[in-house]
Amino acid sequence: MSLWKLLRICGSSRSNALSVASLGKAKYDYDLVVLGGGSAGLACGKEAVDSGARVLCFDYVKSTPAGTKWGLGGTCVNVGCIPKKLMHQASLLGEAVHEAVAYGWNVNDQNIKPDWKKLVNSVQSHIKSVNWVTRVDLRDKKVEYVNSMGAFVDPHTIEYSVKGGPKQRVSSEYVVVAVGGRPRYPPILGATEFGITSDDIFSYDKEPGRTLVVGAGYVGLESACFLKGLGYDTTVMVRSIVLRGFDRQMSELLEAMMSERGVKFLHTTIPSLVERQGDGRLLVKYRNTTTKKEDSDTFDTVLWAIGRKGLIEDLNLPAAGVQTKNDKIVVDATEATNVPHIFAVGDIIYGRPELSPVAILSGRLLARRLFAGSKQLMDYADVATTVFTPLEYSCVGMSEEMAIQTHGQDNIEVFHGYYKPTEFFIPQKSVRHCYLKAVAEITGDQKILGLHYIGPVAGEVIQGFAAALKSGLTVKTLLNTVGIHPTTAEEFTRLSITKRSGRDPKPSSCCS
Repeated sequence: MSLWKLLRICGSSRSNALSVASLGKAKYDYDLVVLGGGSAGLACGKEAVDSGARVLCFDYVKSTPAGTKWGLGGTCVNVGCIPKKLMHQASLLGEAVHEAVAYGWNVNDQNIKPDWKKLVNSVQSHIKSVNWVTRVDLRDKKVEYVNSMGAFVDPHTIEYSVKGGPKQRVSSEYVVVAVGGRPRYPPILGATEFGITSDDIFSYDKEPGRTLVVGAGYVGLESACFLKGLGYDTTVMVRSIVLRGFDRQMSELLEAMMSERGVKFLHTTIPSLVERQGDGRLLVKYRNTTTKKEDSDTFDTVLWAIGRKGLIEDLNLPAAGVQTKNDKIVVDATEATNVPHIFAVGDIIYGRPELSPVAILSGRLLARRLFAGSKQLMDYADVATTVFTPLEYSCVGMSEEMAIQTHGQDNIEVFHGYYKPTEFFIPQKSVRHCYLKAVAEITGDQKILGLHYIGPVAGEVIQGFAAALKSGLTVKTLLNTVGIHPTTAEEFTRLSITKRSGRDPKPSSCCS
């Protein structure tokens, strides 16, 4: 019987935890070793310490081919959610300056342009402050931290070295792998030498200029939109479809919105070569996979956004016997690998949503099961997410295609509508792509299977509805909910037109 199973028999108080932990010191150096100091690993480690476990966290960031490196906190803090949202906000503010004139503000909106270096410095200053707070928080919570890459020697032993020093080893009863992933580069000449990724753009030391974004997932679209919003000519190269895995109608609407705002698209196209020209610019050769036509163009920056790979290569997983699939670790419903005391959480695990809030909650729940007697498992169903484009796209639950595939066309009803945000009228902003829909069962009170929304502050709108959907929200309840007027979120409470009816989903007025 493990020490922590004994703890659950003895009781789950911190004093009992500490006394039982002390019994295991002769067998293992630590109760838990966490590999990776990102959202999942830090959440798991801190939660484990709260239950009395002795925890050691390893974290080490390899430089990108462009030389970018960052501090503790993982992708979200350093090169993901946080800097992305700040760049997105900078882009929206540029738009708001022009809108302010229509609202009566005495703003000289001629020749307004951002200072790229100032923006980058502001973003990086914030990130460094978060790095520092994260270090202090680990110290205060008594989580030991080592800035090193840990690798397995055997299922219970981790080897590491600090700053090129001698190899050292520690043992642990449990190990949690939470190393996350990094962007992929295409296997073409010049890709790593001349291209950058989302790991580089938020600290890029020169203006991006005319930019080619290769990839049309959410990272590619978000990057293209904030770059275009900041005034840079931007083109998106799409291999197959925009936003694979998302609702097709919503994805196509999002692309149309981006095109309306000046983002260019190269469809069914793949790059074949990147080379530096004499003037420093980048020549990109590419091929249309439909027409087979080859072409080229010149850009100042090429940003790869073609997906991410799990960072398993330095972990020496074969020494521990851990099974992997497609650069990811295979786990069961408890986040356990095929080796019972080795777990994985966050973006490194196969077939789960790659989102920071998912990583954080799954890490915490795992620690509670290991050290606090909890039985609660992570629920990966109906996780809400947002694509931070100028009109944001947020969704929770099933896409229309998934609902039809699961339940059948005749068993699904889709309520939908266009709407007009009140704040868009005075600056005469386009409302053509402000749209939402609810995918529901056709019978009974019509349980809602998915909600989709394109419009302002989509993440803020969907977050509350996500809790309602997980609680069994129905169309009957939704339409019996009084909206807050005039907001865009209230549009969900006014969805009365179905696709099946064939009626026009465009509103006649804001209060009808």
